[in-house]
Amino acid sequence: MPAFAQQTTVKDAFLEKWNNSKDYLVKIAQAMPQEKYVYKPTEREMSFEEQLLHIRENSLWLSTTYFTDKKFDRDAIEKEQFKDKEALIVAIEKAFDEVAKIIKDTDPKTFKEEVKFFAGPKSKLQILNLIQDHVTHHRGQIIVYLNLNEIKPPRFVGW
Repeated sequence: MPAFAQQTTVKDAFLEKWNNSKDYLVKIAQAMPQEKYVYKPTEREMSFEEQLLHIRENSLWLSTTYFTDKKFDRDAIEKEQFKDKEALIVAIEKAFDEVAKIIKDTDPKTFKEEVKFFAGPKSKLQILNLIQDHVTHHRGQIIVYLNLNEIKPPRFVGW
């Protein structure tokens, strides 16, 4: 989709934003030095790496569970190990691409359907919004991690 494309449907708007969100998260992940991936501002918070893993897992869980017939294998995702920062970044890019494919293949008429969610019944449209909102929430946290380490975050892309 060209950068200047007008977002005229829910799906188009999500996919354009999702792709930009991926690019922005990857730039943030690249900005943090490998040795700082274990950094966390306080003991009760996730490390930089744990935040990235959490974003990846949650995005795959929500998209797979609510937009496909497949069963999400949380155990397999949680057992995955990445030898370094670059391998984790590749895994994040693949996860974002998988989510994009799932949503691209979803009939937008189903966005009105209600699904069972741990926070109560939700529409698939609400789940779609949650996927992006969750990324934004945790990405905002790791931007703070960069700043606390005197690393200038990449410039924000809104859509």
